[in-house]
Amino acid sequence: MRERGATQFADDLSLSCSNLEFVINGGLNHAIPLISGFSQPISNSAHRETDSLHLDREAQAKDLEDFMRQAVQLVILSISAHFGLSLLLLSSTVWGQTTSPASAASPLRSVTIPSDASLADERDAQYAELAEEATFFERQQNLMRKVVRLVSPSILHIEAIKETKVDTSLASTRGETKRIEEAGAGILVNIAGKPYAITNRHVIHTASNSAIKVETNERTRLDVLQVWSDSSTDIAVIEVSGRRLLPARIGDSTHVEMGDFVFAVGSPFGLNHSVTYGIISAKGRRNLELGARSIEIQDFFQTDAAINPGNSGGPLMNYRGEVIGINTAIASNSGGNEGIGFSIPMNMVMDVATKLVSHGQLQRGYLGVVMDNQFDASKAQRIGLSQTRGALIKAVKPGSPAEVAGLRSNDLVLEFDGLTIDNDGHLVQTVGLTPLGKPIPMVILRDGKRWQVQVNLVEQPAIY
Repeated sequence: MRERGATQFADDLSLSCSNLEFVINGGLNHAIPLISGFSQPISNSAHRETDSLHLDREAQAKDLEDFMRQAVQLVILSISAHFGLSLLLLSSTVWGQTTSPASAASPLRSVTIPSDASLADERDAQYAELAEEATFFERQQNLMRKVVRLVSPSILHIEAIKETKVDTSLASTRGETKRIEEAGAGILVNIAGKPYAITNRHVIHTASNSAIKVETNERTRLDVLQVWSDSSTDIAVIEVSGRRLLPARIGDSTHVEMGDFVFAVGSPFGLNHSVTYGIISAKGRRNLELGARSIEIQDFFQTDAAINPGNSGGPLMNYRGEVIGINTAIASNSGGNEGIGFSIPMNMVMDVATKLVSHGQLQRGYLGVVMDNQFDASKAQRIGLSQTRGALIKAVKPGSPAEVAGLRSNDLVLEFDGLTIDNDGHLVQTVGLTPLGKPIPMVILRDGKRWQVQVNLVEQPAIY
């Protein structure tokens, strides 16, 4: 390798010297006539032409200087092309920017051509620099590994065998049923000192307790004792029993912000305990159309962490190993992950789960109003708002808590129980989860003025 490098160097140097010889010869061809003209004696009769000749020779000397400058730069360019030298550095060394004698007399500096060994040393230095910069990402990866190892014992794989009726439009299939196996995930939590598994209602809905299988990450099967669920939130709670159960640590989902890094764990396509990660893309997603499922109380986190069929009920976690949400749905044209997944905030999950365990069902608050879901910026401007916010009441139901409190059509609800209301979906979610039995303060906008009222919610009737 070194012999070939030396031979190539000699050939390139020979070519550059040839270029230099051409330049020198060309420079001499210009310089000899000019010098000869300066050395000839000037007769007395020619004195009157001296000044003009002197000016001509100065011009020729300037032309020679320019020619030599361009020629030397040509040689530099040739050498640079062969040896990868810095044109600017060498140019400033060979030919100064001024024409002063001191500058013109500056000696040429030697240039060291890097050897194969020095190139190898340079690459080693670059690799060392890269390794130092990669340390930051390796720390992040180590953190991810720790989080996954820490929470894995609290993550559950859930399977449910469901009996569904076959299409009865065909006489040959009347009364027949078919078995469907659905896989999902869950998380172990502690409610009132006892272990419970939380998952999505649609994962286990219509399956009997004996047809629900709950396993830990070590494939230890847990006994299913009792099941509660709520269709309005798509949350289900399973009372389980087993040995060495480790509940997950619950995070405060009110502190979650857009851009936070998160993990999603579940059983996509039956591949249990699969881990993906991403960020929180948005908060407060409501009024979503989620296929055939009707989830009335919505307040989703949106994440780009990969969520696929089978991830339902699995945890969404932060880098502290805390569960901040339950993965529930995706927005997809293909049925698989397209970077838009939705998770129920954990504060809401625990509120619903606690009420299910305590009362056997979710006692939803009932206000008794019909909201205007066409409330937009133009309507907001007509009532004096600079932006669309709040929930506009379209109608008040007779005998409802809203009527008793004096609410009217076209009242705009700005606050409910001290919470600023974003839109009608936000009001529905807030009212539904508000505890009963106490007066709730409200702030409304009516005829351009803000009013405070109090309402006493009742439990939502079965049919309303």
